[in-house]
Amino acid sequence: MNAATAPRDRPGLATLLRRLSWPELRHHPWRNGAALVAVMLGVALAFSVHLINASALAEFAAAVRAINGEPDLEIAGPAAGFDEQLYARVAAHPGVAVASPVVDAETSAFDAAGKRVPIRVVGIDALVIAALSPALLPRPTDEADRFAVLDPQALFLNAEASRRLQDATGEARIALQTAAGRTRLRLAGSVAAGGPPLAVMDIAGAQVALGLVGKLSRIDLRLRTGADRDRVIRELMLPPGVRAAAPGEATERLSNVSRAYRVNLTVLALVAMFTGAFLVFSILSLSVAKRQQQLALLGVLGLPARGRLALVLGESALLGLAGSLLGLVLGALLAQLALRVLGGDLGGGYFGGIAPTLRIDAGGAVVYGALGVAAALVGGWLPARAAQAIAPAQALKGLGPGRPGHRSIALGLVLMISGTGLALLPPIAGLPLAAYASVACLLIGGIACIPGGVAVLLAAVRPPRRPLALLAVERARHDRDSATIAVAGVVASLALSVALTVMVSSFREAVSRWLDVVLPADLYVRLASGPGGGDLAVLPPSLPEAAAALPGVRRVEAQRVVRISFDPVRPPVAVISRPLDDPARSLPLSGRLVDAPAGETAAYVSEAMVDLYGARAGTRLLLPLPDGRRQPVFVRGVWRDYARQFGAIVLDARDWQRIAGDRRINDMALWLEPGAATGEVEAGLRRVAGELGHDGALLEFAAPREIRATSLRIFDRSFAVTYWLQAVAIAIGLFGIAASFSAQVLARRKEFGLLSHLGLARAQIVAVVAAEGAVWTGVGAVLGLALGIAVSAVLVKVVNPQSFHWTMELLLPWLRLGALCAAVIAAGTLTAWLAARAAIGRELALAVKEDW
Repeated sequence: MNAATAPRDRPGLATLLRRLSWPELRHHPWRNGAALVAVMLGVALAFSVHLINASALAEFAAAVRAINGEPDLEIAGPAAGFDEQLYARVAAHPGVAVASPVVDAETSAFDAAGKRVPIRVVGIDALVIAALSPALLPRPTDEADRFAVLDPQALFLNAEASRRLQDATGEARIALQTAAGRTRLRLAGSVAAGGPPLAVMDIAGAQVALGLVGKLSRIDLRLRTGADRDRVIRELMLPPGVRAAAPGEATERLSNVSRAYRVNLTVLALVAMFTGAFLVFSILSLSVAKRQQQLALLGVLGLPARGRLALVLGESALLGLAGSLLGLVLGALLAQLALRVLGGDLGGGYFGGIAPTLRIDAGGAVVYGALGVAAALVGGWLPARAAQAIAPAQALKGLGPGRPGHRSIALGLVLMISGTGLALLPPIAGLPLAAYASVACLLIGGIACIPGGVAVLLAAVRPPRRPLALLAVERARHDRDSATIAVAGVVASLALSVALTVMVSSFREAVSRWLDVVLPADLYVRLASGPGGGDLAVLPPSLPEAAAALPGVRRVEAQRVVRISFDPVRPPVAVISRPLDDPARSLPLSGRLVDAPAGETAAYVSEAMVDLYGARAGTRLLLPLPDGRRQPVFVRGVWRDYARQFGAIVLDARDWQRIAGDRRINDMALWLEPGAATGEVEAGLRRVAGELGHDGALLEFAAPREIRATSLRIFDRSFAVTYWLQAVAIAIGLFGIAASFSAQVLARRKEFGLLSHLGLARAQIVAVVAAEGAVWTGVGAVLGLALGIAVSAVLVKVVNPQSFHWTMELLLPWLRLGALCAAVIAAGTLTAWLAARAAIGRELALAVKEDW
């Protein structure tokens, strides 16, 4: 009868959690709070990165929709535009209901203080724009003439442009950088389009202002009902270089541009969550060890082994749930702060000019909250299995379970070998997914090998002569399971920090050396323009010759930069035309040069061109020209370019002028005579530019040290998130040390009581625990350093090339790594000492009274 009713009387999981786990949580709030904070930080980082990316993409997509409207089809051409005569043929096609011509370019406006404000200028036909892009329809002010929408000198600003130029708008005229220099145009009203600063004007005026006379950037089409899209495209017989584009192509292209950056940030944030799982493992492992007799008593009273498993998993799930909920709230706050401080790109520069508002994604919250709970469950799985494996009779006698053997070490070795193999695989869908799996295998495998690593390292330590130090070392040597629990979080967090430190240092040093090669001159000159550059940033063709005649100028080199498109869904590629007398010295080559066959045009491509378009040294490439033609060129060599992620091609200036007929220049490099005054040279150049009909005030000058400082500042801003991840990882590791040693000291009170009976003072026992902390964190630092270097090799040699198409040398900043390891060892020793002082009571002898 009693046996039959026992299962029904057995308390459920909720009751056990309420009566057993909740008092344990209240008794050790700091220890369990550390696990909760670890999960919270991991979820917060991952969710905030997701919200920032989603908000920026949504804001950009909304801005594109406002400008492009909702056409059925777009006729688009090269960056230099296409012949406007095509418009008449397109508009007359029987399948086209509405055709809206557009010219579009990025330039700069000037506020009242003369500061440049990047702005996009769109020229439209006001008579047809409302049907396709109503957000671009000009809204004249009450004072403006009703025909202002057709005035080629009238500007209509969106809200962001009005805000950025608010002091200048009070004058009713806006200074705009145009093809003719600085031009003052009349402010006549506004447009409803949101997004970054935008100015709309009549298409005829825009063609003149943007240097696109006789050219169009695109034609937006609304097809007649029933018209076949493909048939219309075929019948239009578009000229070379002009194509039919899908309306959402710009959004897709921007998403592809920033995808690798966004995915890498997300993965790094998830690694922080992964590190938090090890802290949950450490805390629950020691909690199970401390409560071993309690759990054994529950087994004697009828709780089966699976019930103990469910109890510990339930505790980890509750920690994960609470941490995830707090993490989601913190993540939303962090995302709001980051959007205000860093904008929508987290320093990456992909969403320039966009100030997105935070958009809460309920689906993303569910996903990242579930990941937080899953991380806690993964961290609690092994402690739960340990609770399940408790033999009640042995545990009640104070006998612990046997050692697990070498299974975890073998598993760790298998994982690390698998991680090495995964690092050799190519990218999947343009992303280093196999490399991410490699990093995960290396981290998990390295953690699994901790017992073997502890044994090997401590076996090499000579026994100390001082009794207390000998006691600490020998206990660490013979209690490797406790050491594994204590240092797992340290190894995981330190490995992540070391890997990020090596990756960032390697990249920064590579960028610094690259700048030394690509900035050989004493002074650089360009015409200031908006982010689009292009034909608005053109210097007078005769300026280099005039500059060479100035006092103090020894040599001048001119350069032309043109954007071309190989693939409409990918960002444009930069073609750089410059003198190339000795490419081996003037380009940072990453391999040897191949001799070009006689009569062929030599080209030098960046590493991204090899990955994206297969343009290896010795191959031929069809180069799109601004007029729509394609010119075959021979790839002589590959060079490193850390400024253009999606490809660049360098041609000798004479070759570019011959095949493209383009003699315009964008910027100049000047070598000065020793002792020449830079200020006098700059003044002379402004004067000469004015004499040649250009506004000399628009010239921008920069010395190599200024460009270097600006470049490295942008670099540091781009990697700001990794510094936060390093700090979070170290904080999680130190939480783990503190929680682990606090729990161990409480679990070892009998041992300390016996040492007290043998004559050790309380201070000496605390010193033993601190020494153990030094030994274990020292071992953890060595293992974490080795594991971090292995992970950094994957990040530098695999993840970066597959994500961003850049290669670099692996640089190990030993001084910084040594300081990082020393700080971890010192912090671990200090936290162990503090934990021992807080947990060891003065009445140690009473700890063994039950054995009297």
